[in-house]
Amino acid sequence: MAKVVAINVSDKKGTIKHPVEEANFLVDLGIENDAHCGLDDIRQVSLLADESVDTMRDMGMELEAGMFAENITTQGIELKTLPIGTKLQIGETIQEVSKIGKECHNGCEIKQKTGTCVMPTEGIFTKVIKGGIVRPGDKIILIK
Repeated sequence: MAKVVAINVSDKKGTIKHPVEEANFLVDLGIENDAHCGLDDIRQVSLLADESVDTMRDMGMELEAGMFAENITTQGIELKTLPIGTKLQIGETIQEVSKIGKECHNGCEIKQKTGTCVMPTEGIFTKVIKGGIVRPGDKIILIK
């Protein structure tokens, strides 16, 4: 079963995000009170699989949810294989995959702390098409 492991937000762009107990997702904007809310039509919400982070943990790094600046840390779903346009029900929300991967910018706090980053190749972005609350433990359902 695919599920949400953590919801993560930050006050500033390019910084490590911190976990929260729940978040309000706003249609066409992203996560309320997150630094990226309303800034980008394509990259409203970022997702990264905990299994992707595990590959770096296996190298001896101690990594927590949000360290790669992902908004949603997932488990049980291979995010990087989802085509753009895929719709996901996550908690009360419906989100649509809008971008696979990203370009890392110079001075990225995450890359400085970890030495590398899995987000550029294994993270995805979604846009919020139905808003609502998402909490850790919520199911992630692929909408056919």
